[in-house]
Amino acid sequence: MTEVAFHFNAPDKQAYVCRYARKALRHGARLVVVGSQPVLAALSPKLWAVSPTDFLAHAFASDGGQLLAASGIVLAQRLDNLPHHDVLVNLGSEVPAGYEQFAKVIEIVSATDEMDRQEARARWKSYAAQGVAIVRHDLKLKG
Repeated sequence: MTEVAFHFNAPDKQAYVCRYARKALRHGARLVVVGSQPVLAALSPKLWAVSPTDFLAHAFASDGGQLLAASGIVLAQRLDNLPHHDVLVNLGSEVPAGYEQFAKVIEIVSATDEMDRQEARARWKSYAAQGVAIVRHDLKLKG
């Protein structure tokens, strides 16, 4: 069964995705980040510039071919025809159709955006209604 984890109180969701992705890749995981085209377009340059000496190579699902197959991070608007199904990071407002094919789903919730927090509550309820066990990570407590 898919493990779902909510990471609450992220001060900057995209910066958190970058840190999470770097850590996951170092531990051998491969990620798919799902979201809208504007969200993914804004995330891509941040992944290329994680720090002055570090970047996270990635591909868009639409790139296809060998580039997509070789990429440890895939940015996708939908969850079809993906090269791997380790970890799904959801930056969308709804539970993504097909999330069950992933070993782990990460939901990142803003510390300050009330609309994002309301959408996260709805996703939580949706997962819970499907009988999914949810792990909660409060990022304020880790800070």
